[in-house]
Amino acid sequence: MSSYSDEPELSGYVPHGERPLRSVRMRRAMRIVVIIGLICLVLPGILTTASFSHATAERACAIIAPYQDPSTQGSSAHFELFGEGGLGWQCYTVGAYGGDRNVAPLGLFPSIPTRPEPGQPT
Repeated sequence: MSSYSDEPELSGYVPHGERPLRSVRMRRAMRIVVIIGLICLVLPGILTTASFSHATAERACAIIAPYQDPSTQGSSAHFELFGEGGLGWQCYTVGAYGGDRNVAPLGLFPSIPTRPEPGQPT
C-alpha cells in the first residue's frame, strides 16, 4: 500500500489554469462541422418522408375523389396548415361540375378515409 493520497495516474498532472483547452477558432470550427453533420443526417430523412407522404396522399386522393364526386375529372392532394380538415393533407377534386372542392381530409400521415359516404366530405 502506498503512503501518498494522490492517485498514481495523476502524479505530475498540472492543470491548465484559466486557459481553455481549445482555442476559440477551433471550437467554432468544431461547431460548424457538427451542425453540418447533423443537417446531413437529418435532411435525407425529412425529404424521404415528405416525398413518400406526397405520393401516398396523391394515390389516396385519386381513389377517394371519384367516389366522393363522380363528376370529377381528376384529383389533387395538398398539404395545408389551416385547411378545412385541419393540419395535414387535403384532397381536392379537379374539373368537377360546380368547381373544385375539398372532398376529404387525409390526415397528417395520409391514408384513405374509412367508409366514406358518397357526396359527403369525411
